[in-house]
Amino acid sequence: MSLTNDALNKLAPVPRLSAEVKRSWSVNSSALNTLFQAAKILGADIDQLINEVGVQPAEVDSDQRVPVADLFNLYECVARATNNSDIGLYVGRIDYINLLNLQLYACSGCRTFKEYLNVMPSVLRIVGDIGEVKVRRQEQFIRLDWQPLEEATYSQRYLSDSSLGVAAAIVNSVCVQPIPVRAAHFTYARPQDLTLLRQQFGDNLKFDQPVSSLYLDIACLGYPLIGLNAGWGQVLAQPIRHLFEENSTSSDFIIALRKTLLRLLPSGDMGVDKVAAALNISRRTLQRRLAEQGTQFLQILQELRAELAQQYLADERLSITDIAFLLGYMDQSSFSAAFRGWYGLSPRDFRKK
Repeated sequence: MSLTNDALNKLAPVPRLSAEVKRSWSVNSSALNTLFQAAKILGADIDQLINEVGVQPAEVDSDQRVPVADLFNLYECVARATNNSDIGLYVGRIDYINLLNLQLYACSGCRTFKEYLNVMPSVLRIVGDIGEVKVRRQEQFIRLDWQPLEEATYSQRYLSDSSLGVAAAIVNSVCVQPIPVRAAHFTYARPQDLTLLRQQFGDNLKFDQPVSSLYLDIACLGYPLIGLNAGWGQVLAQPIRHLFEENSTSSDFIIALRKTLLRLLPSGDMGVDKVAAALNISRRTLQRRLAEQGTQFLQILQELRAELAQQYLADERLSITDIAFLLGYMDQSSFSAAFRGWYGLSPRDFRKK
């Protein structure tokens, strides 16, 4: 949305985070790169932005962490430099493309949209300490709620627009049947120009709401995911094909367990009870059958993670943070520590080799 100077001056400033937050919260620096990209597309003076925020986009490594306050500062600077308060919508569109390969890997083990919602990439784990999109049921709808980590950001546009924008693009692209947004609610006041918001979320928009949310038909939970074509199917299957081949020396039960683990890994919840439930057996039965195979649950889990890690690192389109997510780790440092235990060097050094 283009604004006059008077309207721009009336924009609520990005909420200032507390000193505690500034010290402890961080985001992946790729979030800043995306903002710089949007700023350039919208005609901002990048050199002036660099001087203002003190960050060189070329120096930003996608696997580094930067203070979350830097992201908020850059959002404010870009919005003013571009005279555009729709900046979050542009960032969401760029993020959708940047996350496309990660989405394909994440949904490769899923069959329905319901299964995919359980492993949809987490904002906290992929971007950093800004908030999370939570899935809820409300009558005949599935509701995607944007929940900022910092309460002071509930009333500003940038994070809700970018996070819900990328969510809307993702959910409407993973199934054969389209999943339109039936309604979109926002915590901020109604903007003067709704053009981009309507293009992204449809015409049923409400503002000054308690929570920023997207509403989807509940029937979409059963929609089957799109089957990838042969080329993409081979690319995605390559890292895991040898784990599930019919001539594998592993038993049918171990193969079924690995397939289930592969599907559940991105969710980050790898408890024995959840895995047993996914296999439609009890925890006790799962442990007994593993004992009969001379192995244990954690051994199978770590072996699968170690093998997948090597294959994922061979795909340069995946960042270290992406791989940590796909393997079910809460953050990059946890994955890096585990990888060093398996192979004696960091994921980054392994990739260089």
